[in-house]
Amino acid sequence: MNRAFTLPSLLLLAAGCTTMQPATVNIPDKLKPGAGESLAMVVPAKGVQIYECRAKKDAPGAWEWAFVAPEAELFDTRGYKIGKHYAGPHWEATDGSKLVGALKERTDAPAAGAIPWLLLTTKSVGPEGSFSKVTAIQRVNTVGGVAPSTACSQATAGNAARVAYAADYYFLAR
Repeated sequence: MNRAFTLPSLLLLAAGCTTMQPATVNIPDKLKPGAGESLAMVVPAKGVQIYECRAKKDAPGAWEWAFVAPEAELFDTRGYKIGKHYAGPHWEATDGSKLVGALKERTDAPAAGAIPWLLLTTKSVGPEGSFSKVTAIQRVNTVGGVAPSTACSQATAGNAARVAYAADYYFLAR
């Protein structure tokens, strides 16, 4: 048997059989669900966090990368696309059901270079469907997505940066 051929073939086969299983995570107390809320579904996401180079509001003559919006595809735990995540913040299922979120709590991500973990309250703003009963969302297991470390100045004002990120969104319902 040719080892050089067999090992890569097995690795490719194994990679093709993987699913998007969420990592087990310890949720910080401040991000715990409200009374009566429980996990309805785990929604892995992959996409970008969009930033724009802008003047700092409280520091004349200073510049910063300001968060604009997320742009991500949402998946079920088997890896099938089930929706999208975008400015608002909105989570929209392929069946048309849609949520808008509002920040309730945040905590730094345990991984360096990852966007914070969040707890958001949600409101259904679309037709009845797979997302319409969700009352809150936890964003956990974040990877990447932080503002660029490159310089932002008057010369680069208005430039956008799209920074790759991944996260698990835990959809909670009563």
